[in-house]
Amino acid sequence: MNPVSEMPAQGLSLRSAELNEKYARLASFFERNNFSAILFSRHENIAWITAGQVEARVALGAETAVMSLLITRGGLRYYLAPNNEAPRLASEEFGGLGYEPVIYPWHQTPTTLLRELAGDAVLASDVPLPDAVQVNLAGLRAPLVAQEIERFATLGRQTADATASVLESLTPGVSEQEMAARTASAMLERGIAPTVLLMGVDERIRKYKHAVPRSGRLERYGMVNLCARKWGLVASITRFVHFGAVPSEVNESFITAARIHSELLHATRSGTSSAQLFEVAKNAYSLAGAADEIELHHQGGPCGYCERDWLIKPGGADRVVLPQAFAYNPSLRGAKIEDTALVTAKEVEILTDTPSLPVIETVIKDEVYRSAGILVR
Repeated sequence: MNPVSEMPAQGLSLRSAELNEKYARLASFFERNNFSAILFSRHENIAWITAGQVEARVALGAETAVMSLLITRGGLRYYLAPNNEAPRLASEEFGGLGYEPVIYPWHQTPTTLLRELAGDAVLASDVPLPDAVQVNLAGLRAPLVAQEIERFATLGRQTADATASVLESLTPGVSEQEMAARTASAMLERGIAPTVLLMGVDERIRKYKHAVPRSGRLERYGMVNLCARKWGLVASITRFVHFGAVPSEVNESFITAARIHSELLHATRSGTSSAQLFEVAKNAYSLAGAADEIELHHQGGPCGYCERDWLIKPGGADRVVLPQAFAYNPSLRGAKIEDTALVTAKEVEILTDTPSLPVIETVIKDEVYRSAGILVR
């Protein structure tokens, strides 16, 4: 299925405006670093520079595509592809983007062609490459532009709807593998690729922060935790169901996690550093009498074309650039709050809101923040 046909409706002028903004950021990047050309091979960067249009992922877990993009400082644009991939790429991915195809035999590499196209230019690459400067392009991908925000909102709604439907379908006796299968099916039916599937039940939820599906069967307490990718963008969400009365200590842990999550969202302002956000989380854990919990798992950070572009951490120098999406995930043993939120200069919007499920409201300086509670059956 052509990913372009599934995108939220947008005119050619809006698409052109998005692409022009990204080419302008790239031009400034060339200028600042004195690069003459850049090779894009990583999925997140290819999706970003093509406005979410190009999908060149064959192996689902691969970080790099089956082709690469070469863009020169002078504005020339090429896609370098092996002959076995070229027909589909031309037919389904690159229409209207203005890239010239450069095709090579599947049993060869494009190294020689790359140097022919780039010449003796100072070449940058987002993966290690001989005679090229490796670069991290996460800084170019922020802030989000209006068209990306529209796509992210659509992805968030679809992911939330699918997650809620799976959670509401669970009954005691279902296996973690079946929970993963239902979740993957719900995602794929919506044209969304799950990139993380963590399913835990009962004691495994308390014991493990990353409960990959194993042989557990749901008795009373189940967790559905996933990351979901569409148009190159990635949303994150975690939801819980409990059969019978929820133990008071679990309820209290959720209220605490919701408070930490809300404190982080409230502190997410333009220019705030990774280190400053970590201190906000650290203080919130301490005030809740759970200071050691922050040492047991990362707390999340901004997201976009990766599950996390960077993590909040001690001494972290990365800074918030609004508008930007964030997926924080504060957790205590047996409880976690995780959503994808769009933060702008004016508001915080939960993109993965699940209105059919319980909500925990937290007030921070007269601002009300909503976090997902446990579905009790």
